[in-house]
Amino acid sequence: MRASIKNTGAGAALMLALAALSPAHALQQIDASDGVTIEAILSIREPTRIRIEGAPIVDVFGNIYSSGCGTPPTLPPMPNGANAPPPAAPVNPQGEIVVECDRAKGEIFVRPVGVDLKPVNLFVSTAEATYTLLLRRADTPADTIVIRDKAATERRAARTNTASSCPRNGTASHVRNLKAMLVAMATNRVPSDIAMREIGQPLVLWREVNFLFDRTYQGRGLTGERYLLQNVSEKTIVLSEPEFDREGNDAGSVAAIAIDRHNLRPGEATRVFVIRTEKRP
Repeated sequence: MRASIKNTGAGAALMLALAALSPAHALQQIDASDGVTIEAILSIREPTRIRIEGAPIVDVFGNIYSSGCGTPPTLPPMPNGANAPPPAAPVNPQGEIVVECDRAKGEIFVRPVGVDLKPVNLFVSTAEATYTLLLRRADTPADTIVIRDKAATERRAARTNTASSCPRNGTASHVRNLKAMLVAMATNRVPSDIAMREIGQPLVLWREVNFLFDRTYQGRGLTGERYLLQNVSEKTIVLSEPEFDREGNDAGSVAAIAIDRHNLRPGEATRVFVIRTEKRP
């Protein structure tokens, strides 16, 4: 059984910039890598929080008793809108664990069921890796498990540096402004010197997707554009930043691009962020 999380917070390309705003203090910090089993303690009486350092959890696999994640919120109405995927079955009588989701933060909360003390196997996935957890039950207080993947963090940092590069202005202050704009667009925490405007304009991109020009952000010599993209085809689609590196008639040059989720199954959606340097008269 699987519990899916449709992340509405910052995507993997943005999480490094956001991490400094909300540092984690956890009792169980575990180094991990894709495909390698790691062990952690699971409280038998209290919820245990699980998060992955630098990336949101998008899927949970295992013998799940029930999931409170539910069907993710749908995007605003789009042309030719697709039906939302059906919700998962509410209860699996043979399941071992209850899963709750915090979609905004890309985290999960788990609690075992039953009196059996055997360990619980759980698989948690980001957009780029899957981690195998062996959770040993114990009578402990509520706790947090933080999974750290050094290799994945380095890959995300490399992508962030690439996305945040600007060929015309590589100064430290310009990079800081780019990151500040990304944070404002991804978290809806908009500083007073950045003006946000609702657009809500459907655009034609590809036959396989609904594409909505959602908002603009302007300030600090930059213009940010936030788009909502939904896969309305019957196949998984893979997105990449260069596909959105397009110049508008009145827009400045593209300085940074970020995508919440690069792989979208049918019905799934993501946000796309494009930041441009403002044109000078």
